[in-house]
This record gives sequence, structure tokens and C-alpha cells, in this order.
Amino acid sequence: MLRRLGNLGRFLTRRPSEAQEPFTKVVIIKFAEQGSTVLAYDAFRIVVERVGRENVYMLAFEENRFIVDLLGLIPPENVFTVETQSLFKMIVSALRRLGQIRRLKIDACVDMEFFSRLAAVFAFLTGAKRRVGYHTYFGEGPYIGDLFTHRLLYNSHLHASTSFSSLVYALDADPAQFPTFAEAPPPSQAPLLFQPEQGEVREVEEMLMREGVAPGHRLVIFNSNASDLLPLRRWDGKNYVVLAKRLLEMFPEICVVFSGASAESSEISNLVREVGSSRCICLAGRTTLRQLLVLYGLSELLVTNDSGPAHFAILTGIDAVTLFGPETPLLFAPPGIRSHAIYAGVACSPCVNAYNNRQTACRNNICMQSITVDQVFEAASRIYEQRISLSR
Repeated sequence: MLRRLGNLGRFLTRRPSEAQEPFTKVVIIKFAEQGSTVLAYDAFRIVVERVGRENVYMLAFEENRFIVDLLGLIPPENVFTVETQSLFKMIVSALRRLGQIRRLKIDACVDMEFFSRLAAVFAFLTGAKRRVGYHTYFGEGPYIGDLFTHRLLYNSHLHASTSFSSLVYALDADPAQFPTFAEAPPPSQAPLLFQPEQGEVREVEEMLMREGVAPGHRLVIFNSNASDLLPLRRWDGKNYVVLAKRLLEMFPEICVVFSGASAESSEISNLVREVGSSRCICLAGRTTLRQLLVLYGLSELLVTNDSGPAHFAILTGIDAVTLFGPETPLLFAPPGIRSHAIYAGVACSPCVNAYNNRQTACRNNICMQSITVDQVFEAASRIYEQRISLSR
């Protein structure tokens, strides 16, 4: 089926005059990963500046909607979501969303899912005459068919935010020139800071007080888990316990808050019990994503595995220490002066990338085990002390 669509795609892409017609409506496909959606902020901004906010649409999984709305660039009524609770719901909602998009007479589509067959098919089925996405020239990367009019060669040396922007700039290129694409996107702009309502701040402060966090305590947040999509990104939970104990001993004014999703609450509660301090609490599963951002805004420092929270942090004023292993900070580190990456750089790391569809044969994450508590403690202490000294 995919190859038949690919043959049809090749036929359509042989009509460059249509592909070069002016475009006024753009749909962006970014199904998953809230963290990388934050990195796509600049690409969204460029599209909005080009055709106007009201003419930009988004197709995403339902669970990715929150971060799209939070970035505030695409009108909420222009965001089409696909349900993922079951295969049946996914198929039905996907067909409905495609029908809605086709009725809009979209003339350009940007596929921001690297080498995803599903996203490529959706891009083709939107009916857009101009379709931009990554193509597997000479076999590098999973085969996704010839479904794009503008086929970019993926550059594994570009930061993810630059890669997303490159896809947008490619909309104006002559499709016959690819894989050559000489556009040099300017440096990315950081997203605007999240601005909570006063009532939201008060709500989180009251939540902290109920947990025994007294006013005046400075907060350090730990995100000790990582996405189930890539569990090899986890730093051992016992390391977080030792780190918490050392920070609490060094800085009597701080309170350590373990955050996380509901599914992680039991495991994270056990880590908090191991720390054994009244100044260490568990809020895993007890905050919404919006409340989590409010919490970051009230805090000094976040220590996290490479996952969504590291990218959410750049929407607030918190400093974030992010631990990288299977993926590299050269491509995926959150931008900004408050983002601090720790990376062991062992010979087999990074082992997952867009070319291998983020698959790995590794079963022993030495890259994460090589990051020591001493390293993280030194970085966290230094960043915290610098931050406090600047606030005096």
C-alpha cells in the first residue's frame, strides 16, 4: 500500500509548477513528544509570520495538545487531535481529522515527524500540493515512500530546532533542487516565558504548604524518570536519592521536590522515603502539566533525565541540569543560558537517532551509568550558588 502511494506521490511531484504556486494555508504534522514540540517553537513562529496565525493548522496526538496550546502560536480551533486510547479510536478520529483538513483546502503541509511512515501518509492524504518532509536518499533512514514534493536530506549534525526550521524554509524552495538545500536558518529564538495566573500560583503554593514546605524554602525539583519510549535514558533512582541527601545537607534552606506522572508515583514515593527528610516531598501524579510549569517558576533548579520536563523548563525561569546518554545534547539540549547538559560521551553514545527510527540494541545504559553523583552534585551546587548570589 505504501509503495502504491509512493508511486502516486512520484507522479504528483513531477509537476513542479503546482508545487511552486503561492501557498496561504499550512498544516503542520507533529504527532508526539511534547519536549521536541517545544523545540519546534521557532518553526511554528516562522510559519505564522509567513501566512498569518489564522491560516496555520496542526495535526497532533491528543496528549500533545497541551504543549501546542501552551506555546500560543496556533489558534486552539486550528489544532486537530487524534485520539490514541485504542486502535479503533485512533483510526476513526484520524479519518475524521483528515476529512476536516481536506475541506479546508490546505495548500502546504510540513511533516515534522522524522521518517515516520504514518506521518508521511497523513501528509499525502491532506491533499496539500506542497508537502515537505525528510526523504531516505540512498537508503539512510526507514523507507517512508515518495510522498513529499519537497524531500529534504536529514542532517544529523543540526540541532533539532534548526532541523524543524529548515523544514519550514524548504516550503519556498524549488522541489527539483533537492537533496541540495543551501538555506542557512538563522539562530533559533527561545519561546516566550509561561505566564501563570495569580490564582494558579497561589494554588501551587498552598499545595506545597500542605506538604510541609514552609515559606522561604528554596525549591530544587527532581525528575527521576524518563519517557517509556526510551527507558535507557533513565539515571538510576538511587543516584537521585544520594544526590538529594547531599544537597539537603549542603544547603539547609532548600526543599527537594520529586515530580513525575501518576504511573510513577509509587516508585517515586519510595525514593522520597529513602531520602528520609522532612524537606523532601513527592508530588508525582499530583500536579497537572500546567501546575508543573507553575512549580518550575517558583523553583531554583531542576535535575532531570533527558525528557519532556527538560524542555518545559525553558518556558520558565528555572535552571535545568539535564542528563544525556542514548541521545546527544548537541542535537536535543534545550536552548538557552539556563540549560545545562551533562553527557559522558562514551564511544557507543548516542545510539539512537532519526536514521535508526530511535531503535537501539543496547540493554545496558553505560552512558547513563557513567554519569556520577559527584558530577551532578558539583554542577547542581555550582549553578544553585551562582543563581542565589545573583538574586541577592
